[in-house]
Amino acid sequence: MARVAVRIARRAGIALLFVIAAMLGIASGVLFAFADDGEKISALDDYAPSTITRVYGAQGEVVGEFAVQRREIIPYEAISPKLRQAILAAEDDEFEQHVGLSIPRIAVTLVKDIMERRKAGGASTLTQQLARKLFLTDEKTWERKIREAILAMRIEKRYTKREIFTLYCNQMYFGHGVYGVEAASRLYFGKSARDLELEEAALIAGILQGNVKQSPYVNMDAAVRRRNYALGRMAEVGFITTEEAEAAKKKPIVMRGEPTGHQSVAPYFLEEIRKEIEQRYGAKQLYENGLSIQTAFDLKLQEAVNRALDDGLRRIDRARGWRKARRNIVQEGHKIETFRHARWDRPMRDGQVVPAIVTAADGPSITARAGGLTATIDRQGFAWTRKTSPAQLVSRGDLIEVRLAGVNADAKTATGSLEQPPVVEGAILAIDNRTGQIRALSGGFSFERSKFNRATQAYRQVGSAFKPIVYTTAIDRGYTPTSMLMDSPVSFNAGAGQPMYSPMNYDHKFEGPITLRRALEQSRNVPAVRMMEQLGPRQVILFARRLGLASPLPPYLPVALGAAEATLLEMTSAYSVFPNQGVRMKPYSIIKVMDRQGNVLEENRPEPKDAIRADTAFVMTNLLRGVVQRGTAAKASALNWPLAGKTGTTDDYTDAWFIGFDPDITVGVWLGLDQKKPIGRNQTGSEAALPIWIDVMKAWIGDRKDAPKFEPPGNIVFMLVDKGGTSSEGVPGAISEAFIAGTQPGSLKDKQ
Repeated sequence: MARVAVRIARRAGIALLFVIAAMLGIASGVLFAFADDGEKISALDDYAPSTITRVYGAQGEVVGEFAVQRREIIPYEAISPKLRQAILAAEDDEFEQHVGLSIPRIAVTLVKDIMERRKAGGASTLTQQLARKLFLTDEKTWERKIREAILAMRIEKRYTKREIFTLYCNQMYFGHGVYGVEAASRLYFGKSARDLELEEAALIAGILQGNVKQSPYVNMDAAVRRRNYALGRMAEVGFITTEEAEAAKKKPIVMRGEPTGHQSVAPYFLEEIRKEIEQRYGAKQLYENGLSIQTAFDLKLQEAVNRALDDGLRRIDRARGWRKARRNIVQEGHKIETFRHARWDRPMRDGQVVPAIVTAADGPSITARAGGLTATIDRQGFAWTRKTSPAQLVSRGDLIEVRLAGVNADAKTATGSLEQPPVVEGAILAIDNRTGQIRALSGGFSFERSKFNRATQAYRQVGSAFKPIVYTTAIDRGYTPTSMLMDSPVSFNAGAGQPMYSPMNYDHKFEGPITLRRALEQSRNVPAVRMMEQLGPRQVILFARRLGLASPLPPYLPVALGAAEATLLEMTSAYSVFPNQGVRMKPYSIIKVMDRQGNVLEENRPEPKDAIRADTAFVMTNLLRGVVQRGTAAKASALNWPLAGKTGTTDDYTDAWFIGFDPDITVGVWLGLDQKKPIGRNQTGSEAALPIWIDVMKAWIGDRKDAPKFEPPGNIVFMLVDKGGTSSEGVPGAISEAFIAGTQPGSLKDKQ
């Protein structure tokens, strides 16, 4: 019997040795197979994941962002202690004790795998999760789990717990394209990770397992459950008391971030930056390497530009009449009660235009739902449509636009007026006169509707906005503001086989002899064409080139009236020469670009170029001030500020312009349809574009009292004149006129 026992023991020992040898062989094989993973681990010494490239405005505010993964790298100290505890409690409360693996958790999971005949989850430590997200995939295979375990142990061997935890917090995904706790904190709560409250930290920790599925923007109930789970775990492991956990659970989740990331107020400006940076540095640098791009962008001015353009285009478009709603969500198969619109996730305030679903239109007013708000539009709110009944305008289920008023957040009600997206387009551009820096830009009504930038890409007929270039040439060639021009019928030979060219004034009248000043102030066509014919078209085009117009300009007389095309950028830059003493500053947007370490990759400075003489520029500035004081832009004189500019209108009302400036900034406005069709009857530069420009300049001026001045060069002589002749104080209609010394009335040059 004893011999049998010895024999069995010997055989068992031999079998055990074989098992151990096999296990060692397998382990050696696994270690050999995954030996290269060690190099991956060492690469973490220079951890540099994809981060956000940010564009900054003049005051340091964020204009916009570019990223594949929206991430902000922060150190351990910048993570709130409450957030650290919440993550550890929810994900790995034994993190400080284990060496990368939790044997008890692995054993429990292995039993589940065997009993349920599937690969269950839940055994991974925080370090294993990090290894998987850095180097592996989420595929549930034994190979992946083995590699994950090996990588986790190697990470634990090479780095401290604090370093591992920091890597984890910067690497993990939190939904909506956001990675890392800092970006997540800003996404959900609009604050830094160091400033999170207890219940906020618990929500961030709870989101880790489900990402988007447990985001409060997607499923508030799931977000609350996961937050409360994290709070409960924090109490269980002793990070907080049960009373603190219960108190935090009772608090509502209050979101202050944006589910779609940073909403730029200047998408067209941002797109210009994107194209420029990507062309110079490539897409990888732009989207992954966390560049810092400094611009001269003016946030307040841009907000004014956005409001002015939106209001102006809607005002002009109303004259075209009401158009039926393009969408009816009931006809599309949606339910009015459950339909969601992305805009409804953001706050809705008085004065804002928001999408809404018509819920009733069979009474005297329109009732519509905008998220949780119920808006009522009475007859006054749709009077502009010239319809008497809501049923003539909308149907139940129509997706319409409502301008909110009287918003009552508690009652979730509002009044409003009916709006519609305009078909008329427009663009606004603001340039700093002394530097050429672009301060604000809008290339259209809606970037979502059309990414075509009408400020930089659209070539449009400039109309009478070209006349200042004609008169700049004249002043430089010895003409003065009091030079007499003929406003009378005239015809020019247009070439073989062509009818005679006979320019006509806007009002179809002629004034006879008039001063150059009056011809410009009242935008008379015939004197401008006569002047171009006297100077020679090629001379005028030469001056246009000096002022920065690069577009094709044929040497034909109709160019004097803006028959040629140019971009708003070209025209606005050209006008900025006048208040800048004849110096043209090349327009640019980017001041400085830095990499994520703060190294300067490029730094741009103003590029001046003498375009015209300083005295010529000042005389033109003074003439263009007259356009604002007495001419076609007289509405702007109510601003009581040193302003100058010129309207522009094409014969068939396809384009309306106003470009104007003060001593510091030049702002250009263009309006029109993308297809060159009439905007509407009498939609001139004065009627269509000027009011928008005035709204922008009101915001620019603000509450400033000390107005800047247009400083004259030393060789400018001022004289009182009246209708072309000298005058004296107190004479009605007399104005102070600027002359280049030697050209003033009574001078030797004037007599010649």
